Amino acid sequence: MKHPVDVHVGKRVRHRRWMVGMTQQQLAEKVGIKFQQIQKYETGMNRVSASRLWDISEALSVPVSYFFEGMEQSAEAEAKPETALPGDILADKEALELIRSYYAIPENQRRRLFELARVLSEAAA
Repeated sequence: MKHPVDVHVGKRVRHRRWMVGMTQQQLAEKVGIKFQQIQKYETGMNRVSASRLWDISEALSVPVSYFFEGMEQSAEAEAKPETALPGDILADKEALELIRSYYAIPENQRRRLFELARVLSEAAA
């Protein structure tokens, strides 16, 4: 049975890997394991050891704590599914492409775009 923490950490590995445009094979090579093991980590089927998580964090250029960010929100979403986002929104490749594009915009323009999106979403509600 999958443990919720392992599933969360696996999702964060997958999200970061997608954000940096790295394949499972490339990450596996950097960490020194087979890509099938990365697949198992990303689905939460296998638990990531502390030393392996350290290696993955180095390969993906994030602190180890990155993989645990949002854990509280995940637990709350499981307890109150009606307040959660539909499905795993960051598992959607279109959403990830939108995020990549957003961060490619210069910061001052990005802030203005964010404000516009916030106003539009409030108007739609």
